[in-house]
Amino acid sequence: MGTLNNNWVKEGFEENRRLTPQARKMGSDLLIPIVTYASETWMLKENIVEKLLVFERKILRGIFGPMKENQIWRIKNNEELDKLIKHENILNYIKAQRLSWFGHVQRMPETREAKKIFKWNPLTTRPRGRPKYRWEVKCRSKMG
Repeated sequence: MGTLNNNWVKEGFEENRRLTPQARKMGSDLLIPIVTYASETWMLKENIVEKLLVFERKILRGIFGPMKENQIWRIKNNEELDKLIKHENILNYIKAQRLSWFGHVQRMPETREAKKIFKWNPLTTRPRGRPKYRWEVKCRSKMG
């Protein structure tokens, strides 16, 4: 009885994991904009980058499902997932959006509020120690 149930579960599992390429693309197309909403202004620290990559891989494993190799099911490793998405991970998308927003702010007239805030300098002095990375500095370093 246990063997019959296991076979039924494997067959049902295999059948449910067969997503069409259109469904896979739709899942990826919906994932990135939702997760990266307003990411143009984020300061990406190492721990946030790692959490984003882990989250993306977890979702991609659910979308693409496991693979059957020599009659054994296994999940895809990170390199296989990277090939499937053609190295277009969530960080590349965020960096492209950030540069797009930076260019947009640079082209704005000086009277716009976003441009005024971008150009604003505080009147107080900075605290002691190494200064934190600023959004503008990161964008300029990525450009050239």
